[in-house]
This record gives sequence, C-alpha cells and structure tokens, in this order.
Amino acid sequence: MKKLILSVAIAGTLLSTISPAFAYEQGDWVVRVGMTNIAPDDSSNNVNVAGADLGVGVNVDSNTQLGLNFVYFYSPQLAIEVLAATPFSHDIGLDTVGPLGNTKHLPPTVSANYYFSEPSAKFQPYVGAGINYTIFFDEKFTSANTDAGFSNLDLDSSFGLAAQVGFDYMLDDKWLINGSVRWIDIDTEASFDLNGAAGSVDVSIDPLIYSITAGYRF
Repeated sequence: MKKLILSVAIAGTLLSTISPAFAYEQGDWVVRVGMTNIAPDDSSNNVNVAGADLGVGVNVDSNTQLGLNFVYFYSPQLAIEVLAATPFSHDIGLDTVGPLGNTKHLPPTVSANYYFSEPSAKFQPYVGAGINYTIFFDEKFTSANTDAGFSNLDLDSSFGLAAQVGFDYMLDDKWLINGSVRWIDIDTEASFDLNGAAGSVDVSIDPLIYSITAGYRF
C-alpha cells in the first residue's frame, strides 16, 4: 500500500509539472482558414472633373471572401501573423446617384499579436497591431457609365496601419476556432476620364474586417 501511495504521489507531481497539450509554445505555427468580411467605413471628398466639383462623393460596399492567415509564435504570448485572402470585390457608387463601377483588391497585412491569457488556457484572447498594403486591380466602370463617357478608372495602392482584437479557442492540442475584428487604414485616390476630361476623388475606406476561421497548429 505504501508503494502504491508513493507511486500515485510521484505520478501526480510529474503531471502537475506538465503543461496541458493545448498550450502554445515558442516555435509553434498556426494556419487558419475561414470566412472574412470587409465592411468599409467609407468617406470621400466630392468628385472633381476638370477642376469642377460635381457635388457628390463615392461609396464602397462590403464583400466576403475566403480568408487565410499564418501565425508564428516567438513565445507563448507573442506571435507574428500574416493575413491573406482571395481577392475581394467591391462595387463603387456615386452618393444619391447609383452604381459607378467596381474594383478588386488584396489586403496583405502583417501584425504582431500579444496573447493575454496563461499559456495553458484553452481560451486565448489577444490584441494586435501591424502594417497593411492594399493593392487595387481590375478597376472598371459599369457599362452604363462607360457609355456615358467614363473611362480609365484607376485606384492607387494604399499603405497604412492596422489593429485587431481576437481570440483562439483550442478544441484539442492541434485544432482551434478563431474569431477576430480588424481595423485597417486604407486611403486611395481614384482617377478617371470623363469624355476626355481628367477626374479624381479621394476615398477613405477604413474598413472593419470580421473573420471566423478554423485553425491547425503545427
């Protein structure tokens, strides 16, 4: 009996020194895949054509695509995350007028994330801050606006800051569910021609980005 009690005590001591299997460790990689929605909090100045103010601004609609991100842990609390996605597509409209055109973009973002909870916790909330570079491409006017004389739509790429809050919930030692909300500073100038006259408008998109993903730890 004494040997049994001693064995149980030794086993309990050893188990108490072992972190749960779901604890993050230095050198861990996490890959997450799921749905990401970009909801612009857009504003703009008025459209200008050949020095004339047309008296209307532009707006940008929301879009949902497949989101992908990669995370590397420098420690149980500190990680570097890279955000990627399939191209987002947004309709662009003239305020109070109607559809103007559309564009696609990619918003690669690199963030440093700090995890607040104990490494052994299943629920891992974090905050992050980083840098975004948004690339616009495949810009075009609607056919009706092309017929009206609009052409050569072009949106400048954007470089800005990003911030986020989120959490990982560990289902086991490998699989997890993630939720996050990001804010990204995205500003662009849209240039175009209208019947041969040069036009432009500055647009502040500044979207909130909502993601729900499933992740796997390597």
